[in-house]
Amino acid sequence: MRSPLGAFLLCCYLSVSQANRVYVHPFNLFAAENVSCETLQAQTSTPLETLPVDPLDIEVLTPDSRDPSKLDPQRQNITERTAVLAALLNSLGLRMYQAVSSKQQSTNTLFSPVNTFGSLVTFFLGASKKTASTFQRLLGLGSGKDQVDCVFLMDGHKVLKTLQGINSLVDDGPKDEITTQVWAFTRQNAQLSKDFIQGTQDFSDTSFIRGVDFSEPQEAEQLVNSFVEKTSDGRVKGIFKDLNSSSDFLFVSSFNFQGNWRTAFQPEKTSLQEFHVDETTTVMASLMTHTGQYHYLKDQKRQCTVVKLCLSKRSYMLLVLPHEGASLHDIESKLHTDVMSDWHQNLQEGLLELSLPKFSMSSATYLNDLLTNLNPDVEAKLLGSEAEFSQLSNTKPFTIDKVVNKVLFEMSEEGAELQDKVQETGVPLKLSINRPFFFSVIEGDSSAILMLGKITNPTL
Repeated sequence: MRSPLGAFLLCCYLSVSQANRVYVHPFNLFAAENVSCETLQAQTSTPLETLPVDPLDIEVLTPDSRDPSKLDPQRQNITERTAVLAALLNSLGLRMYQAVSSKQQSTNTLFSPVNTFGSLVTFFLGASKKTASTFQRLLGLGSGKDQVDCVFLMDGHKVLKTLQGINSLVDDGPKDEITTQVWAFTRQNAQLSKDFIQGTQDFSDTSFIRGVDFSEPQEAEQLVNSFVEKTSDGRVKGIFKDLNSSSDFLFVSSFNFQGNWRTAFQPEKTSLQEFHVDETTTVMASLMTHTGQYHYLKDQKRQCTVVKLCLSKRSYMLLVLPHEGASLHDIESKLHTDVMSDWHQNLQEGLLELSLPKFSMSSATYLNDLLTNLNPDVEAKLLGSEAEFSQLSNTKPFTIDKVVNKVLFEMSEEGAELQDKVQETGVPLKLSINRPFFFSVIEGDSSAILMLGKITNPTL
């Protein structure tokens, strides 16, 4: 395949395979039992198994019921499958973050590779074989053995359950918690595939699938947004805009990370200080200060300082501060998995007096726009004009109108552990995070990147 899309997907696959040295082909870890090459043009021999969708009722806020037999009896530990999937979502997530951040150079940015990867896999479950094949290649999960007229398909449920397994590793910490919710709104009286509905449950802690009458778009928009706000405890507001009467399907996933610093910052040392938004703009921001032992690195090659901040016993934050005069955009544009790994491996422990702005933030990423920024051919074949979702609904044709990934990041100021009262010896190196910086939140055992973001103005 020599199209721009083919070259892009091949590049994605090769970069993942080579950078992470995966010795077992990723597809083999997530393939269905007795997988065979399925003919692209052949009609499915068995009819699509669908389920009716309850109409949206603003008074009925109960999540969808779940089949106990489909739930994993235990959260998984680190396995080869977990590690391989983490490497794949990290590589794709960094490229997607760069596409988002490059369009938001002067604003705060937040993105979750785990959440976006999960959304893509969920839609894979409803896609036609041809569209599903494109999903697999973008995700790095193509078999490498596909032929012109047939494709080997992975088991999407294995992927989604592994993603939830990664999230559960974080939940095993003292207080850190990840909550994932999914909402899907389909045209009134349309039925959805049982396989897709199960996928939304594999991907989330709670899910809500409802039917909506889109004939009055403004009323539908108000109803849907009100329902999402109420069922998210007010965390997700006004998520859908500009609906129309021909809408078939709306989808939103919410990834909420509530974290704690491993060691509390001293409240008495929190103060208003100058934060330099750019060369000409300064704001007064509340900076927290803590003196103690940190793992950090001065990267002279990339002109930045990297600090590791422990959160729970499993997760941590890598905070990247460009040196004065260096460009945050330049550092972000060169990010890939080897850079992140190199930073972490070369950290050294030392005494720091660290001042860091207080920040909690949220973002909404529209997946169609993100894919267009990444590669227009990708968007057209996955969610746009060339995408086919014959395995999603009994309604033909069935289009995906809006897909939104909502991410919320909240950090407690108190910390999971009390401040160590023992006096640190030596003179600490002072490091003030008083200008735009990049950060990532990582699950330490699998090395999966949970969130990527930048703060250009902590007062926004």
